[in-house]
Amino acid sequence: MDEVSDRSRGVALILAVVGGMFGAHRFYAGRTASGVGMICTFGGMGLWWLYDCVLVAAGEFRDWDDRRIVNWSNEPAPARIRSGESNQQVLQAMEEMRSDMYDLQERVDFMERMLTEVRHRQVVPPASPPPRSGS
Repeated sequence: MDEVSDRSRGVALILAVVGGMFGAHRFYAGRTASGVGMICTFGGMGLWWLYDCVLVAAGEFRDWDDRRIVNWSNEPAPARIRSGESNQQVLQAMEEMRSDMYDLQERVDFMERMLTEVRHRQVVPPASPPPRSGS
């Protein structure tokens, strides 16, 4: 599995856009040698800089340890849950949703019965013929 860097993609993208011609995002990612190369070539006359902006925005830019910088913030990821526990949690959530759906279905049926009953009570009397004029 491809490892993910603890660096922030948001920070890397801002650095790439603002200081990318001078390799600021590469220094942030720990890639100092290529950062110096960007300084010397002014971001490869803009082409290298543009290419890196696209890579960072797409989440394909890598740090010095060859880990992809994909997370928008550098907050630690939550601890991984074992697959067995994860499956149990999903099944439990689905059961709760099924129960909620049955409850909603019963409420909708009840409301339909109530509306039908109200409609039957409000029987409109047939229209009476217009009054005759005196003959």
